Order: sequence, then structure tokens, then C-alpha cells
Amino acid sequence: MRKLTKYEEIIGEYEHNVDVIEYSFRSNNIKGLYSNGVVAINNKLSTTKKTGTIAEELGHHHTSSGDIIDMDSTSNRKQELRARVWAYDKLINLQGFIDAFEHHCTNLYETAEFLDVTEEFLADTINAYMHKYGCYIKYKNYVIEFGFNSVNVIKQYN
Repeated sequence: MRKLTKYEEIIGEYEHNVDVIEYSFRSNNIKGLYSNGVVAINNKLSTTKKTGTIAEELGHHHTSSGDIIDMDSTSNRKQELRARVWAYDKLINLQGFIDAFEHHCTNLYETAEFLDVTEEFLADTINAYMHKYGCYIKYKNYVIEFGFNSVNVIKQYN
């Protein structure tokens, strides 16, 4: 039996709450859109890019309200950021960095591949967590250090 991709897992997890359709947008700049319980994902994206996109659009389902397409609005930009942070927490979270470390991932590429996200999504997550937690956070028996587009995990022994 074939293992589901992270994209397929997320769709399955939310299939009772949100309808997901793959759509051919006229503009390649549009990765996905959310409106009234429906997520449209650009069908031209790779599966890994779809994973980050579906997570962000589900973030809008959980955190946003109204039409937020106009990014000149401060309120809309804040809602966009909340949806992205929700996506980062959903797909990676602090445990994901530890899992990648324990799997012996040594760089951004290996970590992104292990976590089934794009390097861009991983870098954005790291930078958002650095903004949220500072240069490091102690989590469980680990110290997770955040740098610009880099993460280092140190296991603490008691």
C-alpha cells in the first residue's frame, strides 16, 4: 500500500470541514484561495508546494474572516500572517525540527525533504519562529536554535 503524501493526509484530515478542489488559475502567481469552506489549489503546483499552500489556506479557514485579498490593509496583512503561522505550526512545529534532527538531517534541503515541505516554506517557518521565540527555545530535552534560514538542534543530556 502506497504511503500518503503530507498533502493527501491534510486533505483527509479536513475533508469533513472543508472542500478542496484543484483548479487551473489563469495567473501562475495564485497558489490557492479560501472562501466559505472551499479551498482552491493551483493544480500546476508540485505536490510539495501544494502541501504548504493547503496548510496556509486551512489557516485562513481557522483564523481569518471576510475578504482579505487587499494587502494594503494592515488588518488583512495581520490575518494573512496568522494563517501562515497556523500553517507553520501545522506542518512543522517544534517537534518537527527535533524529528528531523533525530533523522540525521544536516541541512535545509534534507530537513525540508524529510518534513515534506519546500525549502522556501521551511525557511519561512524558521524565520517566523525566530521572530516568535528569539534565537533559541528550550523544548523538551532539546535546545532549538534559529538563525537566518537555518536551524540547529542540540540534545540535552541530564
